[in-house]
Amino acid sequence: LDHDTGNRLRFQLELEFVQCLANPNYLNFLAQRGYFKDKAFVNYLKYLLYWKEPEYAKYLKYPQCLHMLELLQYEHFRKELVNAQCAKFIDEQQILHWQHYSRKRMRLQQALAEQQQQNNTSVK
Repeated sequence: LDHDTGNRLRFQLELEFVQCLANPNYLNFLAQRGYFKDKAFVNYLKYLLYWKEPEYAKYLKYPQCLHMLELLQYEHFRKELVNAQCAKFIDEQQILHWQHYSRKRMRLQQALAEQQQQNNTSVK
């Protein structure tokens, strides 16, 4: 395994793992198995903060994983995740946020379309 291949593989694995952090049920699973009490694992979570850099963040399909990664830096948050209710709450909040964001985006697109129509009619 040459150096470049190794780096690509690590990039791929870390990209997949960091995006898994967007899933509250997965976080609950990790918490219940004691990963968040493991100092090496907590250090790894700190190391993964490099994904916040724009040149890495652009590869993320689920950018909300960065918010979770931020929260995971706090011991209190890591401890709360053992509780399934906590994971359920986060899951619901994400859905609400996503619905709100989609509606907002639709309204924005409609407003833009109407503005373009007005511009087109006022040009004639």
